[in-house]
Amino acid sequence: MTYDVVVIGSGINGLVAAAELSGAGMSVCLVERNDRLGGFMASDELTRLGYVHDTYSSWHPLFVTGGAYAALGDDLARHGLAYANTDGAVTASVGRDGRHVVAHRDPEVTAAAFAVESDRAAYSEMLGRIGADIDVIGSLLGTELRALPALRPLATLARRGRQARLEAWARDTAASGRRWTARHFEGREVDHLWAPWLLHAGLAPDNASGGLMIPLLAATMHGAGLPVVVGGQGNFVGAFEALLRERGVDIRLGTPVDRIVLTGGRASGVVAGGETIRASRAVVASVTPTALYDDLLPDAPVQARTEARQYRYGRAAMQVHVALSRPLQWSESALDGIPLVHLSDGSASTGIACAQAEAGLLPARPTVVVGQQQLLDPTRCPDGAGMLWLQLQEVPFAPTGDSRGELGTGAGWTPELTRGYVDRVLDLVEEQAPGTRANVLEWKALTPVDLTRANVNCVDGDPYCGSAELDQNLVWRPGPTTSRHRTAVPGVWHIGAATHPGPGLGGGSGHLVAQSLIGVGEGRLASLRQRLAR
Repeated sequence: MTYDVVVIGSGINGLVAAAELSGAGMSVCLVERNDRLGGFMASDELTRLGYVHDTYSSWHPLFVTGGAYAALGDDLARHGLAYANTDGAVTASVGRDGRHVVAHRDPEVTAAAFAVESDRAAYSEMLGRIGADIDVIGSLLGTELRALPALRPLATLARRGRQARLEAWARDTAASGRRWTARHFEGREVDHLWAPWLLHAGLAPDNASGGLMIPLLAATMHGAGLPVVVGGQGNFVGAFEALLRERGVDIRLGTPVDRIVLTGGRASGVVAGGETIRASRAVVASVTPTALYDDLLPDAPVQARTEARQYRYGRAAMQVHVALSRPLQWSESALDGIPLVHLSDGSASTGIACAQAEAGLLPARPTVVVGQQQLLDPTRCPDGAGMLWLQLQEVPFAPTGDSRGELGTGAGWTPELTRGYVDRVLDLVEEQAPGTRANVLEWKALTPVDLTRANVNCVDGDPYCGSAELDQNLVWRPGPTTSRHRTAVPGVWHIGAATHPGPGLGGGSGHLVAQSLIGVGEGRLASLRQRLAR
């Protein structure tokens, strides 16, 4: 059978592309190698019955503020998607000494707790500045950066403030988060609060572009909060599946793609599950650059294959899910009720942990992301109980040593090493929330090896599908000549976390490519009508 489009991969970008293309009247076949849809979006009772954990990713501020949600949100809601959120405290960081900083939805309430008075005005100025240009930044994040349309938002920025405004944003993009906060703030609160969030963008505190990401992350969470899917991430995927089936998408699970078929140099389909699935318009691949140019397109241009082989994957990650007999009890009552707290001293400790992980060592004091989705969505666990979603984003895939010299790493991520490292992490939680260890009913850890096994795009345990350092981001993601979603092979489009605008649950690349293909189709129909009218 022949379809208009074949979409490879059903992560957030594959789902968005398939939904928007089918909604525009195109016939779509969605091919997924796993036996379920969703990529790193799932929820399961991983520890005990009644405890519904978001297995991998969880929070949706990027999705609800993006173009994909604007296009699909009403239909997804019709199929059961609902969000829980907070109007109060959103996130916080607490250091080793118990000092903490809390971000509220209200920026003024947040800044009022800063020790240095001038920092309160500087924080307001930071948010006002990014708010004034958020339309431009959003346009650039949703546009092909190596195409003429990208000049329009840049021209808008130039009109607003001439060269100085352009240079100010360029300078921020070139700055690390650590250096940017030191330049703009006298106190440590902004660094302490937002530097750990750079991990969620695939960055470290000392990576360039942190100076752009910190105000962007802050503005996003002040504006959108931290919405979670009611009932778990599985309901998000379920709403998408229902919408795709309603729109006639042919969903094929457990069907790995062997290669993209070329006819006359143009993509004409894929070979998957021993069958050739034809595509008359396009093949949209949500895969790594390595998979696309080495496996699916072995005859791709030499430069594209070279860039794919030079593409760098970042630090690995690890998930720990914990069932508690009672809710977490923080020593600092100001942290009670906050859905996501970082155990970090800001750039200081997070920078050290990143450096240790990148050197192949297990960090002595990792940054621990303490998520409690049940604070927003009580359906996640039994009444009176608690649960933890612990994310560790400074982990080596193949550890060569332990920064403390306590854990043996010679055999890799064995059950013994996993237990030892989980004990270290739970001890850090215990420091800030005494009694936690005594309330642990059961835990489940997903090591970097487990993550790679679950998702082929998670190379070497990197959930962000490639380092997001500046030389491999924006106009250079995944590479200088491969940064357009429309590849050099006619009919092949590349989407996913390895493409602009990068990782996250926004669905940005899937939306961008879907809209491009819909526009191309409309343009061809208009041209055909004109020819027929002559």
